[in-house]
Amino acid sequence: MSQPLLFQPIALRGVTAKNRILISPMCQYSAADGLASDWHLVHLGKFAQGGAGIVMTEAAAVTAEGRITHGDVGLWHDGQIAPLERIATFLRDNGAVPAIQLAHAGRKASMQRPWYGNAALNADDHARGDLPWRVVAPSAIAMDEGWLTPDALDLDELASLREHWRLATLRAVEAGFDLLEVHCAHGYLLHEFLSPLSNRRPDGYGGDRQGRMRYPLEIIETVRAAWPADKPLSVRISSVDGVEGGLELADQIAFAIEAKARGADLIDCSSGGLLGSATAARIPRGYGFQVPYADEIRKSAGIATIAVGLILHPEQAEQILANGQADLIAVGREALFDPNWPLHAQLALTEPGGEVFEAWPQQYGWWLERREPGLRRLGGPALPFRKG
Repeated sequence: MSQPLLFQPIALRGVTAKNRILISPMCQYSAADGLASDWHLVHLGKFAQGGAGIVMTEAAAVTAEGRITHGDVGLWHDGQIAPLERIATFLRDNGAVPAIQLAHAGRKASMQRPWYGNAALNADDHARGDLPWRVVAPSAIAMDEGWLTPDALDLDELASLREHWRLATLRAVEAGFDLLEVHCAHGYLLHEFLSPLSNRRPDGYGGDRQGRMRYPLEIIETVRAAWPADKPLSVRISSVDGVEGGLELADQIAFAIEAKARGADLIDCSSGGLLGSATAARIPRGYGFQVPYADEIRKSAGIATIAVGLILHPEQAEQILANGQADLIAVGREALFDPNWPLHAQLALTEPGGEVFEAWPQQYGWWLERREPGLRRLGGPALPFRKG
């Protein structure tokens, strides 16, 4: 009996994930001073218990200025290592590859937590103690009316930020993560360098595509040099801006080729986010709406890709892999709805036989296996996710 592609192991450099399911980074806006808490441990830990092959933390800011909100996790000082190390250890001990995303929010920093409005900080936020801070970007262009106008980064600041990325990478190593992702998507700093709509620099870091790619590629080089050679590096991109005059897929194929040449192993293919919320892209959304980007980048750039975006059903995920459109399937908000999505997907895609719950954590499977015969005697399907 053949194993579904979704549940076949995948080797990435010296790291092997037990299956092709990756839990996407999802900001929780619940940290204090950049410190991950018990909330983050439980939030991420249940995805490992739920059977995911790779579990990625939310974006960890490489500087305090690089946070999106006051609630963001960070890795800008050594005191932030231990809480993340606790999480990485739990993920690994429960069968998942621990992964971390590093980021800088650029002009989208100093924002409200989303449940307060997901916009620029205002007087109500100030009253809560969430005060604004200096915002930086490639060019002094505000994201929208009413938003803070960022300061354009000078050459000394670019060099300083490269060092912050390097140090954050070393802290991620010390925390015990096995996969690292550089965030170049969703309108944050490195995406802002890539897009002609947000990068109007007159120096060698702006202008044509090559100039706009220069700084993100320098960050990838910096991170790759600090990250162990036997561990994989992912780069998350917005495959298109979805806005007139913005990035097109051809631009990001060219970027993926250059990222690969600098040691990237995976391209995580999202889209949009340059203007407005990262979760409110101006691109029509249907099931698997970003899969064509992962497919085209995989083929044209010759690099492994991660498909993400409204991939809700096990059969859908399996077909994406069977079609050769991606190498990994990223699940985000569907995992919030069902933290056991990978285990349920395995039931849905495999034929009955043997112990039904053998892939589940022993502490759960022991109980559920013994409940199963009684439920069957009551009639009706005991396992709604089960194939057949």
